[in-house]
Amino acid sequence: MRTSPLADQVPPSGIREIVNLVLARPGAGILRLEIGEPDFNTPAHIVAAAIEAASGPVRYTQSAGTVALRESISRRLARVGGLDIPFDRITVSQGGVEGSSAVMQALVSPGDEVMVPDPAWPNYEMQALLRGATPVRYPLRPEAGFIPDPDDLVALMTPRTRLLVLNSPSNPTGAVIPRDVVAAIVAAAASRGIPVLSDEVYDEFVFEGEASNAPSMDSEHVIGLYSFSKTYAMTGWRVGYVTANKRVSDLLSTIQEPMVSCISAVSQAAAIAALEGPQDCVNEMREAYRRRRDVVVDRLRSAGHDVIEPHGAFYLMLRLGAGVDSRLAALDLVEHGVSTAPGTAFGDVARSYLRLSLASSEAVLAEGTDRIIAWAERTDLGRTIEAGRS
Repeated sequence: MRTSPLADQVPPSGIREIVNLVLARPGAGILRLEIGEPDFNTPAHIVAAAIEAASGPVRYTQSAGTVALRESISRRLARVGGLDIPFDRITVSQGGVEGSSAVMQALVSPGDEVMVPDPAWPNYEMQALLRGATPVRYPLRPEAGFIPDPDDLVALMTPRTRLLVLNSPSNPTGAVIPRDVVAAIVAAAASRGIPVLSDEVYDEFVFEGEASNAPSMDSEHVIGLYSFSKTYAMTGWRVGYVTANKRVSDLLSTIQEPMVSCISAVSQAAAIAALEGPQDCVNEMREAYRRRRDVVVDRLRSAGHDVIEPHGAFYLMLRLGAGVDSRLAALDLVEHGVSTAPGTAFGDVARSYLRLSLASSEAVLAEGTDRIIAWAERTDLGRTIEAGRS
């Protein structure tokens, strides 16, 4: 059967390779630090709202999302980010993944270039490739704390650049980009007519500093990407949203119809409860992730590891030996009872790093980190892993 050349060139996710390996070994006692999924249950008041909604008529909704949810999101953006975004410039998506995909579908054509961070969530590149575009990586250098240099980005902008992706707090690095750096990047892109897709999925999980809040700097040129998945521990509910100027928002609403028709009415009712209900759960999760960050950082530093402390999200990048293939390291670590995500899944810069997710419990993180430390000592930071392993 003939398949699409565009689909054929999309590489499989390096994160999912480890996830699938671990899921195929139930009962093996593997401590999971590879997946970015909160271990918290969805708060009870959100679940209750979904049960109530499911007990009545459950019908199709507007492709862009119910007006009630979009108005609630508008109020949330004003409350949290100081943004004045009316409901008709908000599109409810099937999580952040589909929201990002819809933006790519709306703006990107074959032959275009999409600028993405390196390292970055791999889905950006996968989605660009599906549209026949060329991903152009801009570096997030470890020596700079994984903070981008605006001059690097400007040097990579060309007449073919159609979209620039920002992400702060960052997956996979946990870096929080200072507002002045974000402002410089947004201004440079806007002056060249390049839209910015700002991934704000972790905007409520900032430990030090402040959220960069790129959409507040230029809501005409900056498209905001948000999700309920992390903020409210609602990964399986599949609700996110996109803010954009009116022209793009109208186009996104149209695109939603052939892509997903609409988002689950039950999930949208739950999302309203999340936004309008008590926010203590968000604060509690943020503080839990901060404590977990400190547990892992303290353990690694006590063992002599040079760690770049993450200031947001719930990830940490661990340096391996120079030139070590992190995919082979991640595969080997599974055999030693702990799973991590290889830096190769996120680009070129972090090829010799592992991403540790801080979304597991403190007990799992403590034991998992100890296993990683012991493995690093046995393998000289991964240098002695059997070279022929695949």
